[in-house]
Amino acid sequence: MARSAILNVMVQAAMKAGRSLARDFGEVQNLQVSLKGPGDYVSQADRKAEDIIFTELSKARAGYGFLMEERGAVAGEDDQHRWIVDPLDGTTNFLHGIPVFSISIALERQGQIVAAVVYNPAMDELYTAERGGGAFLNDRRLRVSGRTKLVDAVIGCGVPHLGRGHHGNFLLELRNVMGEVAGIRRLGSAALDLAYVAAGRMDGFWETSLSPWDVAAGILLVREAGGFVSDDKGGQDMLDGGSIVAGNETIHRALIKTLKRPVTPR
Repeated sequence: MARSAILNVMVQAAMKAGRSLARDFGEVQNLQVSLKGPGDYVSQADRKAEDIIFTELSKARAGYGFLMEERGAVAGEDDQHRWIVDPLDGTTNFLHGIPVFSISIALERQGQIVAAVVYNPAMDELYTAERGGGAFLNDRRLRVSGRTKLVDAVIGCGVPHLGRGHHGNFLLELRNVMGEVAGIRRLGSAALDLAYVAAGRMDGFWETSLSPWDVAAGILLVREAGGFVSDDKGGQDMLDGGSIVAGNETIHRALIKTLKRPVTPR
């Protein structure tokens, strides 16, 4: 697989931040942790990884803007390009010693996601994609699952945690979906959920109340692996609307239909 110069920059930033996270993950019990909100923790590791990514990407493309989980929006002289970054997606997993977390970096050009990196340093799995160039896991080309029936499908989801609303809505959606599929999975990192859909490990995924940095890179990974991504209404407001549904064409369509269906007593 031949990477472009810009994707190489993103990979190098992710790998450098990943080495920092891996060191801190090995000493996770010694980390100083501050409470950002109910059930939403920010660690030294999170901030350090974001600093590394910000520094590396700024050196490589000085004028590009940023949208980052901790820094928020950082304007750049070049208003056509923006990095969308989550330095540690799956913070709660990380802080509990669960090796399912990731770094997510996307490049947005004129409103379109054109390059993506999702990296899980604990498993050394690097997912990359460029618009029109396909999606890859450690240089192996990816393709979404070919399953076409929900009854055969494993579907990923996000579960609203303490401090997030919509618990009741989620339980209704879960009841609809779990009665139609082979299994439900909850990884705790939306970026990895979408990467797993791209890799065919999960057949579909849905979640609500997300931020742009949770999904920007994953959107391109799924699309470049031949999949479909939308918001939960079937539209394209995934970055600002907070909801996402992904899968191959058939599973994506069936999942949206199932999520919209009124719950009937069983």
